[in-house]
Amino acid sequence: MLATSRAVTVIQPTITRLPSNITSINAAKRVAAYARVSTDTQEQLSSYEAQIDYYTRFINEKSGWDLVEIYTDEGISATNTKKRDGFKRMIADAIDGKIDMIITKSVSRFARNTVDTLTTVRQLKEKGVEVYFEKENIYTLDSKGELLITIMSSLAQEESRSISENVTWGQRKRFQDGKVSLPYKQFLGYEKGPDGLPKVVEDQATIVRLIYRLFLDGMTPHGIAKHLTLEGIPTPSGKQRWQSSTVDSILTNEKYKGDALLQKCFTVNFLTKRQKVNEGEVPQYYVENSHSAIISPEVHDLVQAEMKKRKALGQRYSTMGTFASKLICGDCGNFYGSKVWHSTDKYRRVIWQCNYKFKNKAKCTSPHLDEEAIKAAFVTAFNSIIDNKDAIIAGFDAIMEALTDTTAIDAESHSIQEECEVVMELIKKCVDENACTVLDQEDYERRYNALITRYEVAKERLNELSNIRQERMTKHQDMTRFL
Repeated sequence: MLATSRAVTVIQPTITRLPSNITSINAAKRVAAYARVSTDTQEQLSSYEAQIDYYTRFINEKSGWDLVEIYTDEGISATNTKKRDGFKRMIADAIDGKIDMIITKSVSRFARNTVDTLTTVRQLKEKGVEVYFEKENIYTLDSKGELLITIMSSLAQEESRSISENVTWGQRKRFQDGKVSLPYKQFLGYEKGPDGLPKVVEDQATIVRLIYRLFLDGMTPHGIAKHLTLEGIPTPSGKQRWQSSTVDSILTNEKYKGDALLQKCFTVNFLTKRQKVNEGEVPQYYVENSHSAIISPEVHDLVQAEMKKRKALGQRYSTMGTFASKLICGDCGNFYGSKVWHSTDKYRRVIWQCNYKFKNKAKCTSPHLDEEAIKAAFVTAFNSIIDNKDAIIAGFDAIMEALTDTTAIDAESHSIQEECEVVMELIKKCVDENACTVLDQEDYERRYNALITRYEVAKERLNELSNIRQERMTKHQDMTRFL
């Protein structure tokens, strides 16, 4: 018995798979163009204007094409699309059905990020919107379009990586050479001099010196910020209201004493442009006497020591009142603070008591003190010093010599510094030897790790000595100020 032959009937489609905006052959094609330059230099701006003029004429001269708009981004990098407002607006209009075709100069003008390029092109393709890359002659609705885009956008991304690495290399080379550059528009006290180095702006330098003086007189960064705001002094960026963080940054910036710590931050990823505080991932460079100082090194170091001392107190430092942060509880070691009793009646008076008197598990037994009694005790103590000032001053030289002498510390620091240099040379020699000759790797690891440990121990001791020296120098400054 013969098998029944199979019959196949073709059922023709009745609904087109193409989006409605490209099914009409006779409808005018709505065309947009995208122009971008990555910097705002004069040369690039000329290119930017030329692109706009070119695409306006190019589209208008084509029969059957209607110009929608020339979308633009000026002075914006293409490594990602987050900050490109013109680009994002164009894509939104295309998805909303306002555009049939987008023309741009090249893949690198569109994006230097492969993922962004492919994601955007596929998103537009789903809506039937074609992108034409003029330089590469690629149409995205063409069957080979996506393969070519993948290749070209990958090349563009690698080009961006190469540019980023070259820029980073150039910056680090300048750092190694000790060349200092400041964000002058937001940096109080300096402007770029004719030789390219920071030049002191005396009007602004006066404000910097005032900030340092107020801090050493006992004011907090918050109090200094409030004082500067009330005085109507503009901030480094030209704003009227000062923040305590701005004062903090001025007080801690080594550039005000004429030195410069370079590469405090670095770019983590060339695509995202995300920056991170340098915590040892890349080299830093400290340049001494790199430019003119506004604050003497001694005053700057004294401020750093004072900040460290206030932080070590473990409690909020205050300057609200003559005796704020100067009276210490004999029980718990916290500061006394002023309190107002009977604030609304005739028995009103100001007293001082431990701020933690009722906050600790056991109530402090230290008494409260009347402000007038504190003032009287202070005057008595001060007068006793005045009466005996000659004897006190006579004995102070010997005391200062004993408490602030750094001769032994300097000698040990010099010796350890030489030790660090020798060990670093041994480490380099060890690494070079392993690179050039065949060594037993276990033996190499032991030698290398032993040298690293030796170097780290020496470096740690050097840091300890540096801190001790700084404390003694600060003590010397405090005593000199006291006298």
